[in-house]
Amino acid sequence: MSTTDAHHTLWVAYGQSGVVGSIRKDDDGYTVTMAGADASAGTYPSMEIAKSALHARMIPGSDWPEFREH
Repeated sequence: MSTTDAHHTLWVAYGQSGVVGSIRKDDDGYTVTMAGADASAGTYPSMEIAKSALHARMIPGSDWPEFREH
């Protein structure tokens, strides 16, 4: 997978204690997977919705994570 491939891109979400999850874009949408999870937390139609869904699954009161494309 190449980060320049517009159809398959990965962003890693970093919180204060390290990696908290990831968002993978593919032909189905933006799939959220939390760090350490065996399965995804869902697929969403936009990156902004996926970011919000990932943040909502973090510990209540957590700061917004930093998203870095890989």
